[in-house]
Amino acid sequence: MTIGPTGQRPGIRITARRAGTFCLLLVLLLAAQATRVQFFQAKGYNDNAANQRKAILRYGQPRGAILVGGQPITGSAATGGRYTYKRTYTDGPTYAAVTGFSSQIYGNTQLEGTEDALLSGTDDRLDGWAVWDAISRRQNPGGSVYTTIDAAAQQAAMSGLDGQKGAVAAIEPATGRILALASTPSYDPGSFAGSSSADQQVWTRLQSDGDQPMLNRALRETYPPGSTFKVVTAAAALTAGVVTDINAPTAAPYPYILPGTTTPLVNDTTSCNTAGLDLDTAMTLSCNSVLGYLGVQTGLDKMVAMAENFGFNNSKLDIPVRAARSNFDTTMDQSQLALSSIGQFDTAATPLVMAMVAAGVADNGTVMYPQLVDKLTKSDGSTVQLMRPRSYRQAMSPAVAGQVQQLMTDVVANGTGGRAAIPGATVGGKTGTAQHGVQNSAVPYAWFISWAKPAGSSDVPPVAVAVVIADSSATDVTGGSLAAPIAKSVMQAVLAP
Repeated sequence: MTIGPTGQRPGIRITARRAGTFCLLLVLLLAAQATRVQFFQAKGYNDNAANQRKAILRYGQPRGAILVGGQPITGSAATGGRYTYKRTYTDGPTYAAVTGFSSQIYGNTQLEGTEDALLSGTDDRLDGWAVWDAISRRQNPGGSVYTTIDAAAQQAAMSGLDGQKGAVAAIEPATGRILALASTPSYDPGSFAGSSSADQQVWTRLQSDGDQPMLNRALRETYPPGSTFKVVTAAAALTAGVVTDINAPTAAPYPYILPGTTTPLVNDTTSCNTAGLDLDTAMTLSCNSVLGYLGVQTGLDKMVAMAENFGFNNSKLDIPVRAARSNFDTTMDQSQLALSSIGQFDTAATPLVMAMVAAGVADNGTVMYPQLVDKLTKSDGSTVQLMRPRSYRQAMSPAVAGQVQQLMTDVVANGTGGRAAIPGATVGGKTGTAQHGVQNSAVPYAWFISWAKPAGSSDVPPVAVAVVIADSSATDVTGGSLAAPIAKSVMQAVLAP
């Protein structure tokens, strides 16, 4: 056998080289696998439902605050369990339609959902030094969400609704800032924020409640708007030139037979049963026959365009919470158009969109995009994002808006909206009582939309409101009797010095 110069056999040297090569290969394979897992597959593992690390980190620190008028309406409480902190709410039922909920089991909704990354501290905009934060996996403190809500207006809305099935949306017309967003019956989002069996029992009870307290009726439910939609029809007829003078007789016949049928469009008061009524009288008395006729004369395309100017048919109306799509059909025959022009047939709206209608009239025809958030900040108060007002549509000319404003003020001064009148203020409004159910057998929806400003002021009104009562045991179920007083209280809260 040959012995090498170093005294080692050649076979031993070859074996050692092979072993070294094999070990190097193993090291490279391990490095490649570690890189694959830690870099390419990291997100998948982090987001895996079975991975509790992310949830433990999320609830390992207090959640950022949601604020109203600069004051927190949310907080965090130590649990002593696996999840160190859970969400708490100050007067949770009052603001549930604004905040939504943040639950360790059931996730996040409303602002708690749309702004979750900022509130939980995972938003990249909160990073100080992004590279170091990524390497150290440091959890940033949660940021804060400053809402546009006016505390007094919100309290007035909730007090006025008083647990009835209904909703209120109030907007500052010049900016689109949402001043109140209320839905009743409500719920306490803090009652199931944790992960205990008691939290789960509360959740189960709320889910099975026939009154649907967790339904956000201000944003996520649509109702036939009834005669409140006549404001849209009046704006369309004036814009199209079908009506040029609100005090001049119209060509509206009586009775008005729905086109293509033998069915008359009936009125709720005999005072409307006259041919040729002027638009101002028709709005003040809420005459179906006149507004149905004017809608048909204006035509489908122009009626659709005006409705869409106010937010109808928009399936992506984000405030930043997404609102349900309000509907005005784009394909109808003339009899259906007549019914749609008085807020019936398939026409359906959220309270938010009907508040946009009132706000657009108040702001001289300009409809502003509604917004629920003023600004987002870091935990130290420095601004992450400042929300600025933005225009949604120019629904009508200022001249036409002035005419519609006059129609609405006459409704309050001389017509069905008298219970919304405020001493020392100019108030414009429109009532609505919408029939629904099989052969209109269900309790009607009572609506009122309005705006108000100090008497003699030439400024844009500071508040516009929409109120709907969806189910009432009252004997007089009308927008003027049920919804108008609630709108009045909200407007008074905003006008108060």
